[in-house]
Amino acid sequence: MKTIKVVAAIIIHEGKVFATQRGYGEFKDGWEFPGGKVEENETLEDALVREIKEELDTEIEVGELLGTVEYDYSKFHLSMDCFICSIKSGNLVLKEHEAAKWLEKENLDSVDWLPADSGLIEKIRKYL
Repeated sequence: MKTIKVVAAIIIHEGKVFATQRGYGEFKDGWEFPGGKVEENETLEDALVREIKEELDTEIEVGELLGTVEYDYSKFHLSMDCFICSIKSGNLVLKEHEAAKWLEKENLDSVDWLPADSGLIEKIRKYL
């Protein structure tokens, strides 16, 4: 099975976590943490900064690694490194997503997370 290596930003601001809803592809309408594929010769942090700039027109500060999610979808294996991030500049403009929400610790379960992302919810709740 093919492995896809991605990074995800857990953007936290004033105790809330930023969640995005996919606007395209096989997983359209599912909720996820923004991010994307790591390109060749790119560090995980550089990939995350680039992806958030491309997807949300926002510059982030990449902090600690919260964890790595390994998840088998039907057609591929996803390896997702998830970092705690903060906003340096920008207004989180949705360029590829159809919706976004700031979620508080108590309502992290209020959206329909994609399977790989749902595995992070308890870790994030403990982090907050």
